[in-house]
Amino acid sequence: MSQYLLQRLFLNVPVIILVITIVFLMGRARPDFAEQRAAQGLSNAGDYNQALQAVRHQLGTDRPLWQQYGYYMADVARGDLGTSFITQHPVTSELRKRLAPSIELGLLQITVAVLIALPIGIISAVRQDSLPDYGLRVFAVLGLAIPSFYLGTLLLLFSVKVLGWTPPLVNTAYREIWDDPIANLKMMALPALAGGLGEAAIIMRLLRSQLLEVLRQDYVRTAYAKGLKERNVVVTHALRNALIPVVTILGLLIGAVVGADVVLETLFEIPGAGQFTVLSLKQNDFPVVQGFVLIIALVLVMTNLIVDVTYAWLDPRIRFE
Repeated sequence: MSQYLLQRLFLNVPVIILVITIVFLMGRARPDFAEQRAAQGLSNAGDYNQALQAVRHQLGTDRPLWQQYGYYMADVARGDLGTSFITQHPVTSELRKRLAPSIELGLLQITVAVLIALPIGIISAVRQDSLPDYGLRVFAVLGLAIPSFYLGTLLLLFSVKVLGWTPPLVNTAYREIWDDPIANLKMMALPALAGGLGEAAIIMRLLRSQLLEVLRQDYVRTAYAKGLKERNVVVTHALRNALIPVVTILGLLIGAVVGADVVLETLFEIPGAGQFTVLSLKQNDFPVVQGFVLIIALVLVMTNLIVDVTYAWLDPRIRFE
């Protein structure tokens, strides 16, 4: 197990270097960031040219590309992602302050998705082609078809018009969960449900198909033949093997959840990293946008590593080849 983990860690080193390189090159493919930033509030060409040179010097884009890459790799190794144009503070500290709401929203969505998908997927597989199975499959199709931001709007309208409850404005009344858990969950309930339902549909469909395949295996039939209860056969013998492909999807969802919640954070005015990045993009705050993309990419890489370790825990037969 330890050798498997070390080998996976070693393989992720070049992947991380490649990710940083791609983010660097993508950032240099948008020179208009500097041009648009320099043009803001300027009226004549002389001022514009001076401002453009100043912005390019601040970004370091006035150097040769290979020098820019060397400086960028050194800065990333030190945890320095540049300075925000808007706040004039380091990007790392700005994103760190705003990551907590984004991470919380993502974890709440994953929790909602797992709590909904596991029982629904199991029931749908065990009662294949029954009326509950058809109904749950329709729910899954709807969850896949409706975008999370549209579902969030519907939930918001339903809450206000039908339930008569207006969620508090998160951006003006945000409370951290360890300061006021009840107020925090009131603010996060609707966006977590809106994002979690779509993820639950993905997990449920995959779990159902994998569980149906496992339930047809010989060792499951043997367990039934021994007289074991259906609940013990499904949960103890079949579910663990069926979860291996599901872990892959769950890992990708966890890794992408911060980046995918940009729209929900903007819709519900959650003061997270996603909303801050949208504002930075509108104001051509290039260092913040580049830093956010890099963090999301690194989170995905590390999540894939955790998924590999989880494979080995679920099935000890898995070894590195």
